[in-house]
Amino acid sequence: MGRQHEISVDFSQPLAKQPEVGHNRWHPGIRPVLRIDSGDSLVLQTLDAMDGQLSMSSTAADVAAASSYRVHPMTGPVYVDGAEPGDLLAVRIDDIEPGSFGYTSQVPGSGFLRHEFPEPFLVRWEIGGGYAVSPDLPGVRISDQSFPGVIGVAPSAALLRSTAAREAEVVTRGGVAELPDPQDAVPADPQIAAAGLRTIPPRETGGNLDIRQLTRGTTVLIPVSAAGALLSCGDLHFAQGDGEVCGTAIEMQATVHLTVTLRQAGAAGREAAGVAFSRAAAPDAPAVRGGYFATTGICVTPDGRNESEDATLAAQNALRAMISHLMSDRGYTRQQAYAICSVAVNLRLSQLVDVPNFVASAFLPLAIFTGSAAG
Repeated sequence: MGRQHEISVDFSQPLAKQPEVGHNRWHPGIRPVLRIDSGDSLVLQTLDAMDGQLSMSSTAADVAAASSYRVHPMTGPVYVDGAEPGDLLAVRIDDIEPGSFGYTSQVPGSGFLRHEFPEPFLVRWEIGGGYAVSPDLPGVRISDQSFPGVIGVAPSAALLRSTAAREAEVVTRGGVAELPDPQDAVPADPQIAAAGLRTIPPRETGGNLDIRQLTRGTTVLIPVSAAGALLSCGDLHFAQGDGEVCGTAIEMQATVHLTVTLRQAGAAGREAAGVAFSRAAAPDAPAVRGGYFATTGICVTPDGRNESEDATLAAQNALRAMISHLMSDRGYTRQQAYAICSVAVNLRLSQLVDVPNFVASAFLPLAIFTGSAAG
């Protein structure tokens, strides 16, 4: 049994008032909040995605006036002793304690159908007893499906530079991306604020994945890019549909419980880099009764070119990653793996709004295997 560590936040204050507990940019130079060993557990309090700018008394006008530069205050980073590039960080989501208030906002200029919905809109949710209800959506009750929208590790200095370059190139081709900008950046250190990657898109090292299956009992597998991994978490959701199509889920403050295990060299030599996740058999949840292993894909070609909002490319990358898993972890040939994907793997569009990178997930049901299951 490892040790337990906690990071507490002041839920009444924005991140800028308590920069010692978190950040809202990705950068390997951000100072860790704490250090842990492999096998240790974390209890992290997290601010909501909009950094406290919306409340039960807010209106659609407040949505339009909110600063997008404050989006995704993350708790962390956490330095994992011994973690080096090429390792894999296995982060098990043990529990999530939801807050009592949530919201779903439609921000002008964002969302999958953003050109058809140009006006701001706000749904305010009351959370309690395992459900969320809202006076703004009468007759609707949503059950607790809590998960972290953002979970990831820092890019290395080289990956930060190449990511910034490829996303800037997307914009020059007419695509959509949020480029580095120091406005409202935390930390405010000029070098980090000017170069830090925005948190909107997910990337090879995780981040704003918005995969609704990352619920209690799921283990997220994240490739380590920088020494110590520098793990962070935030943007907790009470519930979300596949796609998160209007741009937000039921956003909330929360407390998340994690167990972190280091798999040395676990990501080295993989044909397809990126985040994967798994869940063991769950007799109380028929959808995952036999357990599954899932891979993900984003909108980056195998040669490193970032495309903008390309669901086909994201799905192809998720499939390539699954084929790689079946080959490296289960010993199948490439064509055998492709056949398994065709008869058993389920492709899902996990999110369609975190520009420029959509996320597709490929789910492999472990019950199909007659021998021991990997993952």
